[in-house]
Amino acid sequence: MNKLDLTKAFKTYFTAKPKPELVNIGEAHFISLTGKGDPSAPAFAKNIEALYSTAYTIEFVYKAQNMDFVVSKLEGLWWFDETRFPGKNIKTAATEVPRSEWEYRLLIRMPDFVMAGDIEAAKQTVISKKNIQLAGQVQHFTMNEGKCVQMLHVGPFSTEPESLLQIAAFTEQNNLARNGLHHEIYLSDFRKTSPEKLKTILREPVR
Repeated sequence: MNKLDLTKAFKTYFTAKPKPELVNIGEAHFISLTGKGDPSAPAFAKNIEALYSTAYTIEFVYKAQNMDFVVSKLEGLWWFDETRFPGKNIKTAATEVPRSEWEYRLLIRMPDFVMAGDIEAAKQTVISKKNIQLAGQVQHFTMNEGKCVQMLHVGPFSTEPESLLQIAAFTEQNNLARNGLHHEIYLSDFRKTSPEKLKTILREPVR
């Protein structure tokens, strides 16, 4: 039995070059969990735990049906209250909006065959067997970003503003405009990888 690996099945989605490029991203399905606050705070780690516990429970169910798959990479959509922080953009937001004020939606991509009912059942399993109450907040989420500017950022999260400036310059040079939320795909496990070796896809929907 072949184990479905989404990073191989959807290479365009999970790869980026070290320089800004324009790509088209199709519809994808996820389990997701929203939150707010500094990603170094305990609450962020607990949200990741709840999301991954749900993902592995779903994977276990489908493995029993000979439809096994590799649990995918962690992703995140990031935004802030633009009425409280007016005028902040891709060039300035990362350094001028306090980390405590950022809101996020954590994502793990699911195969298209995963059904909403199985997600709900997995949430209840995680709550009852692992006592992870946050799993009750996990949602099914569909996203279709369309046209995006993206690049691969290598290094610590603290140097992401340097890459974001490159994306901003590319966007301006090509007369493109923002059209969605800042999106990050964590190709490396930042809990286990040294900061200088981290690989993160930075993606900005545009029109």
